[in-house]
This record gives sequence, C-alpha cells and structure tokens, in this order.
Amino acid sequence: MFPAEALAASLAAHGIAIELATDARAASYGGKFPARATHVIPSATPRGAVGYAKAGAVIALGVAKAYGLLGRLRPAAVVGFGGYPSIPAVLAARLRRIPSLIHEQNGVMGRANRLLAPRVTAIATSFAGVLAAEPALARKATRTGNPLRPAVIAAIAPYAPPEPTGPFRLLAFGGSQGARIMADVVPPAVERLDEKVRARLLVVQQARSEDIERVRATYARLAVTAEVAPFFHDLPARIAAAHLVVSRSGASTVAELAALGRPAVLVPLPHALDQDQLANARVLEAAGGAILLRQDAFTPERLAREIAALAADPARLAAMAAGARAAGAPDAAERLADLVIRVAKLS
Repeated sequence: MFPAEALAASLAAHGIAIELATDARAASYGGKFPARATHVIPSATPRGAVGYAKAGAVIALGVAKAYGLLGRLRPAAVVGFGGYPSIPAVLAARLRRIPSLIHEQNGVMGRANRLLAPRVTAIATSFAGVLAAEPALARKATRTGNPLRPAVIAAIAPYAPPEPTGPFRLLAFGGSQGARIMADVVPPAVERLDEKVRARLLVVQQARSEDIERVRATYARLAVTAEVAPFFHDLPARIAAAHLVVSRSGASTVAELAALGRPAVLVPLPHALDQDQLANARVLEAAGGAILLRQDAFTPERLAREIAALAADPARLAAMAAGARAAGAPDAAERLADLVIRVAKLS
C-alpha cells in the first residue's frame, strides 16, 4: 500500500483523480489513501491444489466485478502493485482495453505480476535488470524505483559516520515476520562485543510484545542504553539517525535504506517462494551498501564480528552509506507518475 499511496499522492498533485480498488484485507489500510473512493474487489491467494481451484473461482468473480466497476468509472489507466489483490482489476482492464501498468517492488518478479506482465501496457520496476533475461518483457519495462512515503522523503539527510570513540547508534527491526530472530540474535551479539564497543552503543530495537521484556533485560544487564518497542511510528527518522541498521530486506525496507543512504546488515526472510528478499538484499550488497547474511549465518557470534569491525571503521561505514544512496531513487513516485501519465496518454 505504501508505494501505491505515494503514487496516488504524486498523481493527485497533477490534478488526476484516483480510485482505489483492493480486496477486503487491504481495504482497512486505505483510510488515509488519497482516493475519491475505495472499492472492494474479491481476490484470493492460491495455496495447495484445492486452494488454486478456490482462489481461481474468487479471482474470476473479482474480474467480473472489476469489469463492471471499470465500465462505470472509465479510468484513463489501471495500475497494479503486485499481489493477488491486483489481478482482477488489471485483467479487467485488459478486457476493457484500458491502458494498464504494473509495478514490481522486488528484485525478482512475484507470481501475481508474472501472470500479469505479458498482458499489461507497461512494467515499472524498483531495480534495474529485473527482466534482463526476458527481452519481450524488458522492452516494456522502465526502472522507476520504489515510491516512498512522505515520511521517508522528509527524513533524507547526509550520513554522518560515528566518531572513533563516540556514540554508535544501532537500529534493529524485522517486521511482522522477522522481529523474533532479531530478539534472539541482536542482544546476544551485543553481549559478545568488547566492553569499550558496548559502552558506545545506543540501541533502538523493534521486538514483539512477547519478547520485549527479555530483550530489555539483556540490555539492562549489560548497561547498554536501549529503546525497545513493538512498533516505531517514526521508523524512517530512526533509520536516518542510525549509524548501522540490522533488518530484513523487504522491498520497502531496502528502498528506504537506499533513499536514506544508510549502511545495513540484511537478513533475508528464508523459505519465500520467490526469494524476493534475497534478491533485494543482493541489490544493496552489489552496490556496496549492505552486508548480506543468510539466516543460517545470522548468529550472535557473526553479527558481533560485523558490528565490531564496522564500529572501528567509520570510513567503511561512510562508503557503505554512499553505496546505498547510489542505489536509491528518492524521486521514484514522480518517475512512476510520469510513466503512468504517458501510458494513460494524459496531457
């Protein structure tokens, strides 16, 4: 929803009216979405053989409902942001011969977008080279970057590496599927650091409610200044304030790290069908902006070594920050809006 919201705000600034079509699960996030109206369109994610048949029936119903909706609205273009909720409206646009575009947030194309890609007018990607091996799709692809929330744009500031003996600000977060491992690994890694390094640390860590007390207890025992909470509403500002970030590598996280230009240790979520987080992390690793650790290598011992080495090398941190920043696209929302306007043939 974040990239879609950023695009909608950019298009609205051009005087273009927006309608939001999504499924019932995502509709609850649309309260502040800059749209004239939110339309709930049935969709489903296939799981297992029986699940595919059921999901197919729900998606077919969604396509029929979206077909009627597009007939009433007559939009200039339809834009999909991946995931199965985007399928009915984009397929209905194809049936209505309405120009359409999909945006791929990740470094590898997901299943829903892969289904839609041959059927849309244009494809926007967050990263370069996503479709390099598929010339037919690459010909209609444009790298726009991943549209960012206004809070991210507002937080952009130059990176100031830590002084050799000064405070070292460490931020750790994992999202809904990743906070547990951060609670299991980051505090024990801090415990393994040399006392002089620990004395420099200012830790901000996201932890699930059931893990907060044990995480806080570890930092209190180590006399490490730490702020631990289940959620940070000002996460972009926290990223911007950090000297080093330890996190998962979801599409929005990687886009924000790149736009803000902050060094990171990235731990992709394992077992994902498309391995999208691994592909995202590799982009920042290749740019020199991140250290990629697969989950089986993400141990307290290994993380402690990485933190100690980086805390002792401000020049390396500054170089990583520059590498991350070079991979960013803070103007992605405007780039994507320009592409949508071209596809829709709007003046």
